[in-house]
Amino acid sequence: MDGNGRWAAARHLPRRLGHRQGVETVRNIVRAAGDLGIRYLTLYSFSSENWKRPVDEVNDLMGLLQEFVRRHLKELDENGVNVRIIGERSGLAPHIIDIIDNAERQTRNNDRLFLVIAFNYGGRTEIFEAAKRFANDVAIGKLGVDAVSQADFECYLDTKGIPDPDLIIRTSGEQRLSNFLLWQAAYAELFFCEKLWPDFRKEDLEQAVSHFAGRERRFGAR
Repeated sequence: MDGNGRWAAARHLPRRLGHRQGVETVRNIVRAAGDLGIRYLTLYSFSSENWKRPVDEVNDLMGLLQEFVRRHLKELDENGVNVRIIGERSGLAPHIIDIIDNAERQTRNNDRLFLVIAFNYGGRTEIFEAAKRFANDVAIGKLGVDAVSQADFECYLDTKGIPDPDLIIRTSGEQRLSNFLLWQAAYAELFFCEKLWPDFRKEDLEQAVSHFAGRERRFGAR
């Protein structure tokens, strides 16, 4: 979800207002995904690299997570949305962890739409930490190195139990993954949209899905 800052700058507004408008887009796109019958929607909301941003902006992003959960969790729950947060929780403030835990706990029995929020997430860190846990279990004899499979390793990733993405949409005209779901994106179709995230609408999501539907997916075969 890229382009909040540029959206604000183009209107001579503070960046925090761009982020707030981006939250409204999140709300609308989650609804649109449900209407389209999408079962899994993963949103890259805060990367592990975003800590490099100014402290005020980081604090505002943290505040937006709190605001989003406080304002919309009841609606999400009532509409059958299962909320799951992936990413590193170490280093987050205790009250942020409490918010995350509560959102997951309250919606864990829902299954109409699985909303995965990548928060304090980085693809390389995810793979590295998974590899460390995997190696430790091999070292202590919990796993036999000659008997394990890629499926076994995937159980150590943050996305355990979540299917790999079929389609990755990147807004704002940027054409890179930016450390997002590096393992899981191996065969994902990519769609790049010129619109900034706050301007992204249901019809843009429909266009991306329609474009995806017209592609032939061979997964390396013929």
